[in-house]
Amino acid sequence: MDLEFFEPAEAATLMRCSEGWLRDGAAAGRFPHACWGKGKIVFTSEHIAEIARLSEILPGTHQVSNARESNNTSTRLIGTRARNRMAS
Repeated sequence: MDLEFFEPAEAATLMRCSEGWLRDGAAAGRFPHACWGKGKIVFTSEHIAEIARLSEILPGTHQVSNARESNNTSTRLIGTRARNRMAS
């Protein structure tokens, strides 16, 4: 068995990313991981390889979004002042 186990800090160093990014991705269910004991996050070497594949952007598949070109119907309004501005 050639499976290695890494704590988030070790995995982040290996991947050259932040530990928080890995932890957040695992907690949100975006990244594969294992939990030991009382919720301790652990990454295997296979998990790290899969995270790299999931984060990969291939040529011709990445769409650039421009905030200025977004549709006004998707604008999120919070508070009465924002609603009053939109009503004017």
